[in-house]
Amino acid sequence: MARLFIHLLILLLVLAGGHEAPAKVTGGLELAGTGVVKKIVDGDTLILDDGREVRLVGIQAPKLPLGRAGFAEWPLAREAKAALSALALGRELTLSHGGRRTDRHGRLLAHLHDRSGRWIQGELITQGMARVYSFADNRSLVEEMLGLEKAARAASRGIWAHPFYRVISERDAMRYLSTFQLIEGRVVKVAVVRGRAYLNFAKDWRTDFTISIAPKNLRLFRKAGVDVKRYEGRMVRVRGWLRSFNGPLVEATHPEQIEVLGK
Repeated sequence: MARLFIHLLILLLVLAGGHEAPAKVTGGLELAGTGVVKKIVDGDTLILDDGREVRLVGIQAPKLPLGRAGFAEWPLAREAKAALSALALGRELTLSHGGRRTDRHGRLLAHLHDRSGRWIQGELITQGMARVYSFADNRSLVEEMLGLEKAARAASRGIWAHPFYRVISERDAMRYLSTFQLIEGRVVKVAVVRGRAYLNFAKDWRTDFTISIAPKNLRLFRKAGVDVKRYEGRMVRVRGWLRSFNGPLVEATHPEQIEVLGK
């Protein structure tokens, strides 16, 4: 209900033509004015007519090279850019913050709504033109986005019909180092060593796929009421960047990164 209230409040303020950002909105979002979209950079980034660059927080669309030497274009990157263009180019959008306001590149991190109240992130995920990509310091509306992503994936919309974006098994994780993936598997053992949690997916922790949670992030799990010991024996899906450390590893920084799929 709190999330529905957020979207209704944003809609009312947009329709009223208000441009001043009010005090904090229930649920963690804070309105931050409006802007007209002048340019679409890619499927999750745009530029407003006043020069501000906005990264649509909470999602990751297929990537374009954008001048990066040796960077291979991801499948459906042009389609994702076209989808964002259809939703936003030339339109006045309302910006809202749900956590950290800017990234290391100086771009605004914002949720976007058009004048009808349509949530741009939600629409892109629903179309299958983006997947959820959240951070510990920007968790607002992540649960809602995960629900929309689940429906799009079940319907094989957009990226979910392409093998490049398929959910992989933990057994295949080593093949995808240095890439962002959604990985599924059963947690065999949970261990907490010197304040760091390790979710191991096989008996040999030196070679298996592992989810690692640093002490400062483990406190965030506890604050959210998540006991990591309860992951033991459960089928889970984790999303993150894969790296090599005693086998393939994903560093989990916040609870929404790990979804419990069943017993």
